Amino acid sequence: MDRPVRPSLASLSDFQFGAVTTETIEDALLHLAQQNEQAVRDAAGRPGSFRETRIVEFVFLLSEQWCLEKSVSYQAVEILERFMVKQAENICRQATIQLRDKTEPQNWRALKEQLFNKFILRLVSCVQLASKLSFHYKIIGNVTVLNFLQALGYLHTKEELLESELDVLKSLNFQINLPTPLAYVEMLLEVLGYNGCLVPATQLHATCLTLLDLVYLLHEPVYENLLRASIENSTPSQLQGKDRNVSKLSKCKRWKKPGLSQPGLNTS
Repeated sequence: MDRPVRPSLASLSDFQFGAVTTETIEDALLHLAQQNEQAVRDAAGRPGSFRETRIVEFVFLLSEQWCLEKSVSYQAVEILERFMVKQAENICRQATIQLRDKTEPQNWRALKEQLFNKFILRLVSCVQLASKLSFHYKIIGNVTVLNFLQALGYLHTKEELLESELDVLKSLNFQINLPTPLAYVEMLLEVLGYNGCLVPATQLHATCLTLLDLVYLLHEPVYENLLRASIENSTPSQLQGKDRNVSKLSKCKRWKKPGLSQPGLNTS
């Protein structure tokens, strides 16, 4: 029986910050900034609309049950969010085409029920895909997934699991290994570890994981409050939020080679 064996999770002593060269840190910071800028430009609709607290909590609890790292939990939420946005976009696109061509509309109620009935399967597939991105640590096998789904009353075959994973991959053009907020946090901790700070970076890492959990669970209110604070407006519009993000990223881009001694990086 393919049941996950609860391993000994990485301890704080397993993390080491401030060990890489400044050139590597600079290159990594620039790369992350470019990826974030592209993500802002590609953002469509209302990001976060599929990040309800109960969905994120489900992913977190499932990842904990399967003894997965925190990075896998965050990556799974990101993959699921992007996949569901794509599904919603496809439905709207089909409706627009049918209205334009005056063709017979599909049974949207049936399509909605199909998406609803497959949601748990898609969610589990996203967790499974995220676990494969960190295959050096732990991969969740099909038998484990099937047993879990069966316990919830969902009967699927291994072929259906593979098809579900492939549907997610195709929908996202196989681009699932994108940086999560944890990647940015750990990079900043690397800067702290290099420059030195009063609190050890390894201790801050554990605190940051707790805060990231909170931000994921309370995504909408946290980001709305951050947006209000950043633009000094109690009722910001969606366009204002996007313009603010692009403006900040443009300022970062003007740094041809961000060094550790620049403002905001040297925290010693």
